[in-house]
Amino acid sequence: MVRTVTTGPGTSTGAAPRRYDSSADAARSLLDRLAESGLDPAARRWVLAALQGDEAVAACARGEEVPEPPREAAEPAPGGAAARGGRSFLRRIEVQGFRGIGRPSALEFPPGPGLTVIVGRNGSGKSSFAEAAEAALTGRNLRWDAMPADWRDGWRNLHFDERTEITVELQSPGEPGPTRVTRAWTGESVRSARGEVVSPDGSTAPLRSLGWDPELSRYRPFLSYDELGRAVTGRAAELYDTLTALLGLTDLTEAERRLAKSCDRLAKQRDRPGHEHGHLVQRLRASDDRRARTAVELLGAEHIDLDRLASIASDDGPADRRQHVVLRRLRRLSVPERGLLTDVVNELRGAAMELAMAAGTKGDHARGVVDLLRRAMEHRERHPSEADCPTCGTGGAFGPDWEQRARAEIRRLEPIAANASASYERAENARDQARFLMAPMPSWLPPDSELGRVWAEWEAGAQISDLTQLAEHIETVGRRLRSTAVAARKAAGEQLDDPTDGWAELADQLGAWVADARAAAGAAETLGPAERALEWLTAIAREIRAERLRPLASHAEQVWHRLRQERRIDLEALRLVGRGARRRVAVDVAVDGTENDGNAPGLLSQGEFQALALSICLPRTTVPDNPFGFLLLDDPVQAMDTETVEGLADVLAEVGRHRQLVVFTHDTRLPDALYRLGLPADIRRIQRDAMSNVWVAESGWTGAAGPSGGAEGRGASGAPAAPQPGMEDSQGAARQGGWSGDFGTRPGPFSGLGR
Repeated sequence: MVRTVTTGPGTSTGAAPRRYDSSADAARSLLDRLAESGLDPAARRWVLAALQGDEAVAACARGEEVPEPPREAAEPAPGGAAARGGRSFLRRIEVQGFRGIGRPSALEFPPGPGLTVIVGRNGSGKSSFAEAAEAALTGRNLRWDAMPADWRDGWRNLHFDERTEITVELQSPGEPGPTRVTRAWTGESVRSARGEVVSPDGSTAPLRSLGWDPELSRYRPFLSYDELGRAVTGRAAELYDTLTALLGLTDLTEAERRLAKSCDRLAKQRDRPGHEHGHLVQRLRASDDRRARTAVELLGAEHIDLDRLASIASDDGPADRRQHVVLRRLRRLSVPERGLLTDVVNELRGAAMELAMAAGTKGDHARGVVDLLRRAMEHRERHPSEADCPTCGTGGAFGPDWEQRARAEIRRLEPIAANASASYERAENARDQARFLMAPMPSWLPPDSELGRVWAEWEAGAQISDLTQLAEHIETVGRRLRSTAVAARKAAGEQLDDPTDGWAELADQLGAWVADARAAAGAAETLGPAERALEWLTAIAREIRAERLRPLASHAEQVWHRLRQERRIDLEALRLVGRGARRRVAVDVAVDGTENDGNAPGLLSQGEFQALALSICLPRTTVPDNPFGFLLLDDPVQAMDTETVEGLADVLAEVGRHRQLVVFTHDTRLPDALYRLGLPADIRRIQRDAMSNVWVAESGWTGAAGPSGGAEGRGASGAPAAPQPGMEDSQGAARQGGWSGDFGTRPGPFSGLGR
């Protein structure tokens, strides 16, 4: 917004003017139609929420009331921008040390409508002036943004290092003087610039104080060849966003996007349980848990009982309580240690070796006799009345005399049998230790489990009497018993860490699905009004966009009609279609009367591309709310044929009646066409020497009356400059040669420049 509005005659407010907000007008139009729509209250709340922002849409989704937005936006002032503070016109562009311009050089313009054409060869400094004005006012350049970083860093002139500075003067009606915008660079980076604004009253302020960014973005008074190319062939959303901002439709577009996004989110929330149902059932069927089987049955019912499913999902207990008891006991199960098993095995084998060594000796024989006599005496003591021998049947064998002789024999043989008796005693003790290790299987241990089967085999070893076999049994089966028990204890611990035996994860998934299913029911109920609101808003937004776009599209069609000359290609319509990532500007053309909706790129040549882009971009300059009365066009003629250039000259002259146009071109066909057609234009020649000195010479053509004379060159200060090599008096040549009206038989006065 240009800082030129006055509160009284000759008095500057020092603040940016308050301009009419066309976005607010679009919102008012929408609210007026909403009031008359008959839309149900629930859908109406969604529309109001979409107009107020993301937070309001989120509140509406939660079922909260949404107040109607305020309607006290400023009413449109009559006469467009000119009646609301006046349009700003270019008065002067002065550049030094920037791009192709070294020493200070300036372009001066009458601050009002009119067409100025700056013509010069490639490298003459034309684009440097155009890009300098853009850099001064915006701090950037769209052409730079598309270039590599090394290229962007080459913005400083190599022949002039004293100072890099750009000054742009803007003049508005009613102001006592221009508003001067200056941007100077102090460092090597293109981002090191500092801006300053000098108001008509002489006060200074930082550039950001003007608040021009929204206006410069919306009405952008700069148009380069690259931008023309991107207008039709660039990203589809770029031109859409440019036109919606230009027409004040951004807020409306955002409202539609918000509502569509919310509907999409609600639809996904509604459909999510259905998408996840099959996967959940498949997971549950793979489980042996009784709860999983019950859940599968409920999920397969025609009407799903969400409460029962939620109850099943909340059951986090073990799948089998008896099995849970087994696991708890198994985790505390104790088995013989490896060292104890080794000691018992060693003792068994040692005892077996001693027993083998004692076998058949006198001591072994004496131990047998002593053992036999003691058993006989024990029998005698239990049955004192019996005298016959129980083994051989000899009558009267037992008596006091026999008992006396037997005791004496035992006393005699005991020393002889001592070593053998010790061996037999050691063997018996070792056997008792082994049998003590082989305790019976616990009653709670499932016999069909792996540990139960190994334990049964281990327990059966108690029946082995041979010491060597018993040692082998303990060594082999005992090792397996230990490893199996340790593994079983570990597995029991892991299972006890998740007492649900894997059900916990399935329960979480089932619980999440139940929550989604309940939310889906609410989303389905909420989605209905939201979809009705979106359907209504989309239709109304389409109408408002068409209404707003119609004057611009009509102007574009008129421009194209002049540019196309004799071509049988008609620009049928411009349409703003789609939303979100699919938004685009549809360009409908007809070739030889055959319509080809939105297929312009496949039908046009490069020159026709450029003419079509100009047809779309030029009308934005004449939008009533545009606060900038000027437009800088850089190289708009490239790739156009001579007939199209003639049509362009006619269009530019017409726009120049209402706006200030400054056209930079190397193609002399444009000034030739202006001269030939007698169209009003201020045509100047720009030249640059090897040391980046740039000067501008007036060619003098101002209208149908013919050349106005005054071909002297102007330097940076505006004083007459000495003629430079190559600056022929082309006006004189024109005056002498005259015009035949035939481009093919006689060159125009600028034919020799820039070819």
